[in-house]
Formats: sequence, structure tokens, C-alpha cells
Amino acid sequence: MILTPAMEQMLTQVLNKAAEVYGIQQRAEVSVVLADDEYIHQLNRQYRGKDTPTDVLSFAMNEYCADDHEPDIADAPEDIEILLGDIVMSLETAARQAEEFGHSLERELAYLTVHGMLHLLGYDHENETERVEMRQEEEYILSLLGITRE
Repeated sequence: MILTPAMEQMLTQVLNKAAEVYGIQQRAEVSVVLADDEYIHQLNRQYRGKDTPTDVLSFAMNEYCADDHEPDIADAPEDIEILLGDIVMSLETAARQAEEFGHSLERELAYLTVHGMLHLLGYDHENETERVEMRQEEEYILSLLGITRE
């Protein structure tokens, strides 16, 4: 599966919009790795103890993220970028999920990107309250870009 220039641009727009919403667009750095199921399976087993592929993993590096999901960049020196972390997505799983959910691969990748970004900002979905809050944030950011459920 090949990532098109339009898809790459869309991923950048999603990351930039999320950074803008959280007021960190000028100072945040995020890396995105597009992988296959085999690679993400290895990572999921190694870092989460789950012996299965997954759609997206986030590896937070941000030491300036407060508990309330608002990055606390006041503590960061003015002249450095804030390294939020890495987002790893499986293109194979994204393609399967897009088909299962009946929407485009682009929409699925946008969703996984914002989902991964929110994890880097401290969001989680371990319980229903957290899941609902995270889903609302995901849909809000995507809606700002005109990316809706198809």
C-alpha cells in the first residue's frame, strides 16, 4: 500500500490542527511511522504485552504535558521544540478498518492520526468516561478540517 502525497498532506493537516487546538503548533514535534501489521504487532507485543497487531500506537515523550491534557509549555525553554512523541500506524489495519466501517482510507488515517496525537497529549480511553471525552475531541478536531464520518 502506498501513501499518496494527498494522504501525507492530510495527515500533516490533522496534526497541525490538533496542535493548533491545544496551542502548541509553533513548538511541537511529532513523528509518524507508517508500518505494516507485522511491525506494529512486534511493537504491541514488546511495549504493551499484547500479542496482536493493532491500528495505532503512541509513544509519548512530552515531559511538558499536564494532567488535564493541556500541554504545559510554560516550563519548556523558549528556544526548544516540544517533542511530543511518536505515532505508529498500520496501513494494513487502517485499510481493513476503513472497509469494515464503510468509509475511505483517508478518513481512517485521519482518525488514527488524531487518536494517536491525543494519546501523546495525555488522553486515554481506559474507561467509558475517558472514551467519550477522547471521542468528542477526535471528532471535534476532524470536524474543523471538514473530515466527517462518511
